[in-house]
Amino acid sequence: MPPKRGLSPQLVGNPFIKKKNLEWTFDLSRPTGNSDEESSSDEIGNHGSGAKEEEPSASAVEAGKAKIEDYLGYFSGLLAKAILSPFPEDIPRLSIGAYRKLYEQNSGNPRGAHFIVHQHDHPIAGTHYDLRLQINETSSASWAIMYGLPGDPNSQRLNRNATETRIHCLWNHLIETASISTGSLLIWDTGTYTILSPRANSKRANWNSQSDGEEESPESTEQEKLHQAFQTRKIRIRLNGTRLPRDYVLNLRLTKEEDVAGRAKGTRTPTRRRRRGASAQSRGSTRGKGKGKAAELETTSDSDSGGEEPAENEESGIVNAPAEEADLEVVSAMELEIRELEDEQVRRTNAYTGAENSIGSVHQRRWYLSLDREACGFVKKRRRAAGRVVWEAEDVGKGEEDVGDRARGRLTFPFYVRGAEVERSVVTGRTGADVLKDEGVAGHVGRKGWRPVLN
Repeated sequence: MPPKRGLSPQLVGNPFIKKKNLEWTFDLSRPTGNSDEESSSDEIGNHGSGAKEEEPSASAVEAGKAKIEDYLGYFSGLLAKAILSPFPEDIPRLSIGAYRKLYEQNSGNPRGAHFIVHQHDHPIAGTHYDLRLQINETSSASWAIMYGLPGDPNSQRLNRNATETRIHCLWNHLIETASISTGSLLIWDTGTYTILSPRANSKRANWNSQSDGEEESPESTEQEKLHQAFQTRKIRIRLNGTRLPRDYVLNLRLTKEEDVAGRAKGTRTPTRRRRRGASAQSRGSTRGKGKGKAAELETTSDSDSGGEEPAENEESGIVNAPAEEADLEVVSAMELEIRELEDEQVRRTNAYTGAENSIGSVHQRRWYLSLDREACGFVKKRRRAAGRVVWEAEDVGKGEEDVGDRARGRLTFPFYVRGAEVERSVVTGRTGADVLKDEGVAGHVGRKGWRPVLN
């Protein structure tokens, strides 16, 4: 009997297996599953159950379309990456550490007194400056100022219109961002504020928020003083910022006529308006409206443009661009209803979601803002030759301070706010165009015709 055949050193080939399939191999040195490309895709959140979510854009967070837990960490991280190097020498700089500390000391604090001035270059409303003042632990009142803060005591246009807008969340003070529909937003100045006594004849040396008002308790917080002054429609406020001159004091006042007109405008029922050239189908798809996507248009009497009147801009308080309809066509009826309910709540309370209108703010009231010349260190002098009164700075040993402030880029009197093409952020050093570029916004067209007040 012949011996048994030994084991073959190789597997017997199967004639039914295609040759190209024999090229497959198994790599036991790494787990089976996704390839390198698939794994990297998972890491950036393209697919896969264990994928990390892609970080939302700053404009999406600002518009309320994305929610995050740590606003300070999120925005300070973005701004740290956007700081110009080298930093421009002609403007003051607020470091990221100081930026974080300022917000941490005021956010959630009943004694917090945070302020910010945002430069907002809106495509429809044009360039304006949003002044926001902290009113409680989580929220801030806001005014939109067309020409920025006044800095020349002898200006022919010392008074500025300051339009009262929605109550914002305090974390909006952290934002520097841009989008195609809202333009660029940068931090022009930020710091803390002090509410001063409204007495008109007080000397500069006696301006102390805790001592010059007999009716106020020394224990009163700046928030409480602001609330009291807001109710009397006369606010005298010192802004302690990074860019503004030292001892910079403003007056904000609201006349009875403007109060009545503003309340009537703020409480009226918005009307739906048909967009020019829009089809019936597209009009039906824009019944809802979210922040930054206005579809249910609110009328305003302050428009100075011809033709169809634009809608209110809930962000700046002036005017906003017409609605973009592309995304709304695919939104469910339930989502549209939720948006309408949210917008109704915003209009009713004059506060964005998450903010509390604890001060009694009314949307679209027109205040008057002016430089407090005496409190800023100016005295009235009559020029006999010119036959007019001029305001000149007192010589109170401020020469050395002014020289030091100029060296550090801080503004000194007189100063002028020159607009989006010139002004830079005190945190990143960027212009509005830089912010648009960094945020990937292409095709933005700003409103033409804006001119700074230089006389």
